[in-house]
Amino acid sequence: MKTNTGSPDLDMDATALYREETFTDRQVGTLRRMTPVLADGGTDPARPIMYVGETQLMTPMGALPLAFEIPAASLQEAVKNFGAEATEAAQKAIEELKEMRRQQASSLIVPGAGGGMPSAGGGKIQLR
Repeated sequence: MKTNTGSPDLDMDATALYREETFTDRQVGTLRRMTPVLADGGTDPARPIMYVGETQLMTPMGALPLAFEIPAASLQEAVKNFGAEATEAAQKAIEELKEMRRQQASSLIVPGAGGGMPSAGGGKIQLR
């Protein structure tokens, strides 16, 4: 959010605090258990614990980091659901990359392709 001065609002929201615990198998990925807490640091029983998975998808251009929420009521259930949620996150990332490529390809303009006189710059491909 912006303040009246145009600078970003960097105040933390005391009603949206979480304690973060990290678990990893040191091979496939990382699980984060996000336990809601009150401003005094005590556990907030009014909000649910969240589990977030993190892994990497190897692509021809290098590693693509993936982060995804895992629906689970316990750490054991989060571990069990990690693979399926990671696969779904990877599929979504791949589809988003394909869509970005399609959009980029459709934004190419070839001067003079309309049958008229070539525009200044003579035949160079330009991105919009």
